[in-house]
Amino acid sequence: MEYLQKMGIQIGFLISGLFGAILMATKNEKTDVKSVVLSLIGGMCAANFLTPVLGDMLNITNVKHQNGIAFIAGFIGLKLVEIVSENLLQKLGHKSKSKKITKRKRT
Repeated sequence: MEYLQKMGIQIGFLISGLFGAILMATKNEKTDVKSVVLSLIGGMCAANFLTPVLGDMLNITNVKHQNGIAFIAGFIGLKLVEIVSENLLQKLGHKSKSKKITKRKRT
């Protein structure tokens, strides 16, 4: 257990993120095994590594609230990675190029 913590892996965040990722996987239209497994792993990683960052950014110290953030991070997954990285780059003074999605009109 101590070895995992030295690597930055927190079991509580992983479990919370796993449940969030499972919920998202059940909502997803893609149901092939590869996409579900990758979604679960991505959600767990997002929860594990982004929860401490978000906790610091939002000044959240309560463990129950941090586990809630981990659940949401697992649910949102890689989209949250994009959002957090853009915010961090903006705080550092870098200008990120945001992609604008335009819908084509059907004729």
